Amino acid sequence: MNYGYQGVVSIIDAMVDRHDVIVYDAESHACIVDGVRLHQGQRFMFKHNDMESCEKQLQRATRLVEKSGGGIFVITEGVFGMSGNQGNLKGIVALKDKYSFRLFVDDAHGFGTMGKRGSGTAEEQGVIDQVDLHFSTFAKSMASIGAFVAGPKAILNFLRYNLRSQIYAKSLPMPLVVGALKRLDLIRTQPELKDNLWKIVNALQGGLREAGFEIGTTSTPVTPVILNGTVAESTHLTFDLRENYDIFCSIVVYPVIPKGLIILRLIPTAVHTMADVERTIAAFKDIKANLLAGKYQHDQLVNAAL
Repeated sequence: MNYGYQGVVSIIDAMVDRHDVIVYDAESHACIVDGVRLHQGQRFMFKHNDMESCEKQLQRATRLVEKSGGGIFVITEGVFGMSGNQGNLKGIVALKDKYSFRLFVDDAHGFGTMGKRGSGTAEEQGVIDQVDLHFSTFAKSMASIGAFVAGPKAILNFLRYNLRSQIYAKSLPMPLVVGALKRLDLIRTQPELKDNLWKIVNALQGGLREAGFEIGTTSTPVTPVILNGTVAESTHLTFDLRENYDIFCSIVVYPVIPKGLIILRLIPTAVHTMADVERTIAAFKDIKANLLAGKYQHDQLVNAAL
C-alpha cells in the first residue's frame, strides 16, 4: 500500500458493512479512529488493554450481529506509539474461545523490532497464527514509505479488489518496493541489527530511569519521556535540544495529552551507539534542570535575550 494511514482507513472501510460491528481499543491511532468513523454500522470502544471492558463490548456486539447477520471486527495495535506499551493481543485472542470475531492488528511500531524473528508483537506474544490481519508500515523499522497487510489469501484477494485507496490512487513507486524487499531481507538475514537495537533501547531506558525520568510502561523501543510543563515551554525545550545539543525528538502536548504535560518521544535505532545514549541522558538531565528552573518560560527567555 502507498501509506500506512491511508491503508488502515481503507482496510477498515473494505472489511465491514452496515451489518457488522467494530470493537476497538480506546488508545488506537488516529488512522484507526478515522477508519472507524467511516463505518456505517455500530462501533464500540473498550478501555485501553482492558480485557474485561473488551469482553463487555464483544457481548454487546454479539447481540447485535445475531440480529443483523453481520460479523465482529476487533481492532487494536501491536505497539501503541505514544506510550510504547504493547497491545494485549494474547488477551484478545483468548476471547476467541467465547466469541466469534476477526482480529486486525496495526503493528507499525512492532514489525521489525519485536519477536524473535522481528515478525512483530504477535510473534512476541506467541499468537501470530491467531491474528487474522497483520498490518505494518515501511515508515518505521524500514525507514521508508508505504505499508503492507498480511493474512489469509482469500481476504487479501478480496482487499486487492476493494481497497479504494489502492484502486483510485497511483501504485507505490517501484524503487520503494525494491527497497522494501531489500529491507525485509535485512530483517530476515541480519538479526544482529535487531539485537543491537535492543542493546541501545535497554541502555537508554535503563539510564533514563536511573536518572529519575518517568518513561511510563513502555516495553518496546518507543521511549516516552514524561515531563510537566506548558506547550510554550515544550517548544523552547525542544529547540534547545536541537540547536544546542544536536538531539532531535518529537514532542507531544495538549490537546493530544492533558494540559500541563509534555512527552518527548525518543526512538532509538540499531545504528545509535552507547556514546549517543550517554550524550542523550546527559542532555536530558540539563534540559530537565532548565525546565524546573523556569528557564523555558517566556519571561525568562525575554530577559535572557535582553
